[in-house]
Amino acid sequence: MSALQTDPVTNGACGVAQSTSSKKKKTKKTKDDDVETLTEMVEQLQVDAGAEGDGEDAEDIEAGEDNKLNAADKKKKKRNRKRKTAVGSGVSGSGSGSAETKTQTEPPTIPVKELYPNEDYPTGECLMHPTPKDMPSNGQTAKNRFTSEEKKALELINEQEYREIRLAAEVHRQTRQYMQRYVKPGMSMIHICETLEHTARELIQENSLKAGLAFPTGCSLNHVAAHYTPNAGDATVFNALDVCKIDFGTHINGRIIDCAFTWTFDNKYDRLLEAVREATYAGIAAAGIDVRLCDIGAAVQEVMESYEVEIDGKIYPVKCIRNLNGHSIAPYRIHAGKTVPIVKGGDQTRMEEGEVFAIETFGSTGRGVVHDDMEVSHYMKNFDVGHVPLRLSSSKQLLNVINDNFSTLAFCRRWLDRLGQTKYLMALKDLCDKGIIDPYPPLCDVKGCYTAQYEHTIILRPTCKEVVSKGTDY
Repeated sequence: MSALQTDPVTNGACGVAQSTSSKKKKTKKTKDDDVETLTEMVEQLQVDAGAEGDGEDAEDIEAGEDNKLNAADKKKKKRNRKRKTAVGSGVSGSGSGSAETKTQTEPPTIPVKELYPNEDYPTGECLMHPTPKDMPSNGQTAKNRFTSEEKKALELINEQEYREIRLAAEVHRQTRQYMQRYVKPGMSMIHICETLEHTARELIQENSLKAGLAFPTGCSLNHVAAHYTPNAGDATVFNALDVCKIDFGTHINGRIIDCAFTWTFDNKYDRLLEAVREATYAGIAAAGIDVRLCDIGAAVQEVMESYEVEIDGKIYPVKCIRNLNGHSIAPYRIHAGKTVPIVKGGDQTRMEEGEVFAIETFGSTGRGVVHDDMEVSHYMKNFDVGHVPLRLSSSKQLLNVINDNFSTLAFCRRWLDRLGQTKYLMALKDLCDKGIIDPYPPLCDVKGCYTAQYEHTIILRPTCKEVVSKGTDY
């Protein structure tokens, strides 16, 4: 879910991140390559251990000749070894997880908890923290963090938090990957949103404020960049030539996964999607403990605005939507105070150990600036609001429903309808007018342009950063 920058970000003298061209170049990895992922390092250790194990097994078989093992016994042992190595490690394949005791159905209906009875949910992609651009060093800081016993002990303290976030992330992965297989041109946006939300609720075992959806499904089309979800009666259809941003969130005990991608059926938009996706990856690579937020914005802008796209015979430069941002995340608080710009010259505040961030980028073939437009569908209770006296009994009743079902998480009108609320628009307006509830109208660039979005949630763990929502799809 995007954070709107109320004051447009101006260019400043902030350091520019490492240049990344739109064409990928093969680089030779060295032993001390800082961009090597920790996931790869762990996998290599497992491969080495497996090779040693095979050697030991071979010795066992040779020694077995002295114990008069016949050829059939040897073949049986070999089959058993193969069977052990064939056990799967998770549904998504994004990270490491425990072996499943069940296989997910199609459509997915088995709660993710039942697929991982030991709660060993897949770990996201792990990357070393970068050296901040304004704090030059020999590159040892990140490696020292990875091997520090003190930092490892801190992670053990936070293990339950990581487990909850990983569960929410696995629900998000399975839900979105199913929807990518399910959706076809011509489906109504209401049907798409309700199918997605129903699937996520089943997989996460929705339980009031303990587990469920963190905010409504954004399905903004074309020039609409964010915060659109259909209200009741909306007949909008996802057509074959549309560009749709799917942005939805899941949570366990308020630990939120905020993750988004862009959907198209026509490959003429591929370069636009590539520009925004690669810019998001650049932002993730630049993020880390002690990194200035402005340096992330510079890295994102450098990559995204290196792209041009050709659509229907016309060339468009891809522009960052400069008044949209990523953001920090806290329990039950989707926008926790820090904003991550996607253009250079922003806030010089630093990221800190233990924080969770949504790194999201938006690209446009239009002006690169969004404004409020269209009918409001997203709402959220003001996190900092105190007691406000209400005169209307309908407002009091609606606020009780919101507190009980959403607390400070975002919601939409469809969700109030689902709870059996009727004739609530006047009460909802009263709560908005008094500052108790904040409305979030759709954010739009100029009509006729196309916008795209990609987003991942990252945890700044003491030893590394974990891209917890990463999947095999993006």
